[in-house]
Amino acid sequence: MDKKQALKVYSAAVICHVFWGFSFMASGYALKTAHVFLLLSHRFLLAFALMSLLVLFRFAKLKLRGKRVWLLIVLGLLEPVIYFFGEQYGILHSGTVFSGVMIAMIPVFCTLAAALILRERPTAGQVIFSVISVAGVIGLGLMGSSSGTVELIGVIALIVAVIGATGYTLLSRRLSAEFSPFERTYMMIAVGAVVFTVCAAAVCKGDPAEYIRPFADVNYLLCVLFLSVCCSVICYFMSSYTITYMPVARETVFANLTTAVSVFAGVVFMHEPFSWLGLVCCILILAGIYGVQKTAKKELG
Repeated sequence: MDKKQALKVYSAAVICHVFWGFSFMASGYALKTAHVFLLLSHRFLLAFALMSLLVLFRFAKLKLRGKRVWLLIVLGLLEPVIYFFGEQYGILHSGTVFSGVMIAMIPVFCTLAAALILRERPTAGQVIFSVISVAGVIGLGLMGSSSGTVELIGVIALIVAVIGATGYTLLSRRLSAEFSPFERTYMMIAVGAVVFTVCAAAVCKGDPAEYIRPFADVNYLLCVLFLSVCCSVICYFMSSYTITYMPVARETVFANLTTAVSVFAGVVFMHEPFSWLGLVCCILILAGIYGVQKTAKKELG
């Protein structure tokens, strides 16, 4: 891969996780107005509508005939469905610190699984710097003021989230030769829209007025638009694009950037407290990400 293509891949990874970093702030505000399943349904339905318009007006191509579409359905069930179920219930029943530490372990599990299943073995330097980056994430989590009570159901839910994210990363990497990043993203969002809308209908007890009520809040609408366009369509496409060309160990470590950005967003926009120790943790995260890329093999893809 030439330098121009490599720059595109790295840029996609950074943009993707920066947007996801801001998604926590947007979701936090939106959840004050609507139930989590309503938010997820609105988010993925709007994202699906946008992607369908891109296909309809031929800005993007969708060629699924004769291909193993059922694998894309499995991909969509792993991420966003299983991951979001696990993450949301995990946070609810375990608190932010424990859940943050568990979610931070996803890059490690992805790297190990890729080495065993995809035969993508990381270098010793990548392992060391990956641990450094994860340590930064765990440090930020331990600094949190809300620890919560860790319940067995919360632990199980977070394990499910980790399995979902790991399975998604490996399967998406495997399917990159058969399906384009757009095709993978389209089906993932389609599956999410269907499942979360069914859940939302159950929450609303089939009442359409209750389903659309949150849109009366203009700020909620803006949050949903950001989560739909930036954090679903753009981010999932860029994630699929990055996975296509970048080995798992190098791609997943960027997930830790999401934590650093979420902390930055909280400090700047929500005026949350910050300390020098927090800055050190953020530096560890960034240094780990840089180190993983620097100590990797020269080739991408």
